[in-house]
Amino acid sequence: MKPTPITQAPADAPARKAIKPVTCYPTEQLRRPDLAAYRAVRDTLQVVNTVIVPPREAATWEVPAGHFFRVICSEGSQVGDLNLFNLHDLNEKFYSGKTRALNGTHVGLGDQLFSSFPYLRPIATITHDTLDWYGFDEFGGSVHDVIGTRCDPYTHNMLNSGAQYHHCCHSNLTRALAQTTGKSLAESEAYVHDVLNVFMCTGFSKDTGEYFMKASPVRPGDYLEFFAEIDLLACMSACPGGDCSSEHSSDTAACYPLKVEILKPKQTPENWAPSALNGYDRTHGLTGAR
Repeated sequence: MKPTPITQAPADAPARKAIKPVTCYPTEQLRRPDLAAYRAVRDTLQVVNTVIVPPREAATWEVPAGHFFRVICSEGSQVGDLNLFNLHDLNEKFYSGKTRALNGTHVGLGDQLFSSFPYLRPIATITHDTLDWYGFDEFGGSVHDVIGTRCDPYTHNMLNSGAQYHHCCHSNLTRALAQTTGKSLAESEAYVHDVLNVFMCTGFSKDTGEYFMKASPVRPGDYLEFFAEIDLLACMSACPGGDCSSEHSSDTAACYPLKVEILKPKQTPENWAPSALNGYDRTHGLTGAR
């Protein structure tokens, strides 16, 4: 929280504040998904695998390119922290910061999730969201944010007088990734990244700009659906804060499992092809060659 200003405002302060903002990343030329083509095949979807993410733990699953997957609230109001990786190259992973810059603070129907440098391409597209009715509330809160990082034991330790808690989402994701890949915990931790907070309701306070959370509006039967633009390895933690109405690193909050379904369409969407790598020529670009 920023302190009370100690510098006197200049005479032209109102004029400086009144300058209209400019969008940092105009997206008119960004190739958007043909959402109608994706939705046209949804009626043919068949469940080919089901994964249960236990409360206060994490689980992984694979999604072939051209398949869908759904994160489902199955038993009670619960949020989940999602990591996504290229199944064949863990160095290519979900980039929440660039996804936020191109889509906004919260994602929903039709939004693309982008991968890290130097790959920077859409790796998943949101094709259905049963919470799309929520929009933004009077506090500036909305669901499915890409502004938070993930609850982690380091911040928890720092803010709670050295408390040791081992089921933060960061820890859960690390353990699940290590178990799936065979990498050590230390190696796996380096791959765990800022998340898509599925179902979590968050925003920034209007007076101080602080990141806040509030009770998620998700209820059993709600789901967020994705289309895999490349072969994906997904990893999700069922947050120890449950619906995150009061805290998000807790052994006392009511927590529930999350259900994941991987679905195969009878045919791929019309004119669809796996997402191509970013076309930037980094060989020359990193040297500054012209």
